[in-house]
Order: sequence, then structure tokens, then C-alpha cells
Amino acid sequence: MSSSSDIKQTQQHDACQHDDGHYHPAKKPKNVVWKRMVCAGIIILIAIATACLVQVHSGEAVVITRFGHPTRVLLEPGLNTRWPTPFESTLPVDLRLRTTSSGLQDVGTKDGLRILVQAYIIWQVKADSDSILRFIRAMPTNLDIEAAKQIRTFAGSALETTASRYDLASLVNTDASQVQLVDFEQRLRDQLAQSLLNTYGINIVQVGIERLTLPSITLTATVDRMRAERETIATERTAEGKRQAAEIRSAAERDARILVADANVKAADINAQSLTEAAKLYGQAYAQSPQLYTFLRSLDTLNAVVNPNTRIILRTDAAPFKVLVDGPLPVLTMPQKTLDSRHE
Repeated sequence: MSSSSDIKQTQQHDACQHDDGHYHPAKKPKNVVWKRMVCAGIIILIAIATACLVQVHSGEAVVITRFGHPTRVLLEPGLNTRWPTPFESTLPVDLRLRTTSSGLQDVGTKDGLRILVQAYIIWQVKADSDSILRFIRAMPTNLDIEAAKQIRTFAGSALETTASRYDLASLVNTDASQVQLVDFEQRLRDQLAQSLLNTYGINIVQVGIERLTLPSITLTATVDRMRAERETIATERTAEGKRQAAEIRSAAERDARILVADANVKAADINAQSLTEAAKLYGQAYAQSPQLYTFLRSLDTLNAVVNPNTRIILRTDAAPFKVLVDGPLPVLTMPQKTLDSRHE
């Protein structure tokens, strides 16, 4: 079987040769060649059509450049057309929000002290044709990396300028009402937004203080100043307390003197009234029995003068001690008839 097949192949090979001994391949059918040419043409047309289409994704813009020069900006998401390379090429620009840090910057405050500040910046390329063209002209290569470098450079300068408007106590303070970080961030954002938008077409969305600390020298000076401020406040409050205590004490003493004076006046009035009442009683007693009145007054005098420890040597025949020798005077009695007549 193998020998017969070899003979057939040899005969076909000989039939395809001319008399001069050269080899010529067998001719293919024309319809096969035509199909292949049509397929190749379709593929070429598809490749050309694909090269002329541009896909714009959401959150980005596409800049069409002609021989390296920007000609138009595509902002709407979807398919667009362009001339194929090398006539026109595309450059995508990311329009989404991005964050960049300024790094730790050594800046000076209004009162001549140094602080270390680090800010974060949220930014994006402004979604309009002028800003996008300004952005790609300022950043010829590595758009995002170059943009972050420029933002950090501007942020360092803006931090130095903005910090020079504030005292350290306005940025670092135990009293929250004295801290002006919000105003500091707003001023920093305004300065960065104006510069970056006009120069690079970058819109600054938000700026915040990420870190704020003090160098060792500034920290020592700050602690000393805070201690002095606290001592001053303590001295002022102590003096105020003493002043208020003196006022309270003076007012209390004044009120006490007024109360004592009023009490003395009332006591004098009461004493005068009692003396008046006593004099009336004494007068009534004397009118009824002069001898008994004299005796009782003598006893009152002895009670006022003599106490258990008193030793007095006096004449006993003189008042008021005469009553001790003579005894009480006899009580005068009225005749019975006179009494009866009174009853009648």
C-alpha cells in the first residue's frame, strides 16, 4: 500500500514540472483567493473604524491631540470619533477627587514661634475645556504625579503665609473658644484655590489640618508661657476672692452694727418703759404703805450690795441695817368700827 501511494505522488510531482526541470506549485481556485481578500478588507476596515472611535468613561475627560497639539476636549461619557493615529491621538484626564498631603512643614507664627503643620488637600481637575487644556499643558507627562508635586509646593508656601497671620495661642490652646483652626483652614484653601486654578486648572475642594505639633524649643516656650498665664489668672482670681471676702465682711459688720444699734434702741425703750412702770408701781406701793415701801427698798438695796463673799462693817442703827436690829415696823390697824362703816 505504501509503495502504490508513493508512485502516485511521484507521478503528480512529475506532472507539475516543465521540460526545463523547474518546480511550479499547483494553482488555487479563484473563488478561494477572492474570499480571502474580502476577509482581509473587512478586517482592515474594522481596524480603521476601531482606531477612529474614542470611548469616554464616566469621571474622566479625553483630550484629542493632532500631531501633539490639543484640538478638542471630550467631556460627555460615550463613544466619539477621531482621525486614526498618527493623525490624531487621545490623552485621558481623570476628573475624580484625589487627595494629596503637604508633608510636615516648619512654619512661623505671628508671635515669632515655629510650628510643624501638615495639611491634606482634596482636589480635582475642573470639568471644563479651558481648565483641562491648562492642566495638560502644565503637566506634559505623568499628569497625576506632577500635579501632586505642584500642589505640595504651593501648599508649603501657602502654609508659611497663612501661619504668619495667627498667634500660636490661636492654633494651640486648652480653651476651645480661642482656637481658630477652622478660619486657618479656610484661609489656606482660598489661597491655594486661587493660585492652582489660575495656573493649572486644578479645583481645590477641601483643605484640612492633618497634623499640628511643636518643635522642642517652641514646646518649652509654650509651656512656660502657659504656666505664666495660669499663674496670672490664679493671682487675679485670688485677689478677686479677697476683694469679695472683704466686701462681704464689711457688709456683715455694717449689718451687725445696725442690728446692735437697733437692739440697743429697742432695749433702751423697753428699759425706759420698765422703769416708768416700776416707778408707777413704787409710787402706788408708797401711797398704800410708806413704812412697808421703805422696808422693801432697804431689802432690795441689801440684795444689790451684799453677796456671800461680802464683808461690810456698818452701823446697825442706820438705814438700811437698822431694820436688822429693830425688826419690821408694826403694821397700823384701823379700828373695827371704821372698817364696818366702810363696808356699809
